[in-house]
Order: sequence, then structure tokens, then C-alpha cells
Amino acid sequence: MKIIRSIAMIAIVWAGAAQAVEPVPTGSFAFTFETELPAPPATAWAAATGDITGWWDHSMSEAPHSMVIEPRPGGRFLEEFSADGDGVVHADVTYAKTGEMLRMVGPMGLAGCAIHMVTTWTFAAGESDGTTQMTVEVRATGEIHEGWDALVEKTWRHFIEERLAPFLAGDREGR
Repeated sequence: MKIIRSIAMIAIVWAGAAQAVEPVPTGSFAFTFETELPAPPATAWAAATGDITGWWDHSMSEAPHSMVIEPRPGGRFLEEFSADGDGVVHADVTYAKTGEMLRMVGPMGLAGCAIHMVTTWTFAAGESDGTTQMTVEVRATGEIHEGWDALVEKTWRHFIEERLAPFLAGDREGR
């Protein structure tokens, strides 16, 4: 009798849990774009990593305490909300070759969603002397809502073309 009651309870719990399941849209997307930065690769790399508060303008807190990309394997793209240590890890660094390539894995601004996103930045000498050809490559899979592909690409173009490039050119007013 106990076994039958236990099986019945499991069935009731399982049925209730099944009703609570909410499907999410799934899929994948990828994009790549290149842009020329007005600084040599070592300078572009230094500006794109470490303390990025000079050019990064999106955050999960109104006024972040810090925004840092730790450019080493095992490093993090970390936003600290305060000196108390509250914050969010936007991504983990899985590959770093100083001045050449940085690869991060994480949801970036889509924290809280079941998304696996790989973002790769490559830095190479540009066609003009003293410039960098930066390539941004993003691959994402998992919980993907309609329009996210375009939104994520637009956001990366904003960061690199509208924020980092002017920052490297000395335009600190756009902060």
C-alpha cells in the first residue's frame, strides 16, 4: 500500500511540475564584422581590456563601481555594482593572446537566459600605419528570442565602432 501511495504522490508531483514547464524559443545565430581602430594593436588591446569604464556605456546597474575584462584564461568580464562585491560576471575568458585575440564565453547582457554565447575579438595591424583591424565574431545558441541576432550585432557595433574607436581617437566626451 505504501508503494502505491508513493507512486501516486510522485505522479501528482510530476504532473504538477509538467504543467509549470514553460517553453522558451531556442535557436542559434552567428555574425562577424570588422572595423578599423585608430591605434596600433597593442594600444587597442590595452583599451579593450582591463578597466573599460572609459568607453563601455551599458551596464546592469545605474552607476557601476567597475567594469573590467581580465585578459587571461580564467579571467572574467566583471561588472561590480558596488565596493561590497555585488555584481555580475558577463562572461569568462577562455582564450587570451595579448594584442592578438580574446575569447569570452557568457551571456553578456542576456544574463538570466539559457544562452551560450562565444565572443571572439581579434586584433591585427591595420592597412594604415598605426591602426588595428579588429574582428568581432559572435556565435550563440540556446534560448534565442526573435530579433536577438540583430540586437546583439547592433550592440556590439555600438561598443566597438561608436565607443571604442572614438575613445582610441581621443574622444573622451562621448562617455
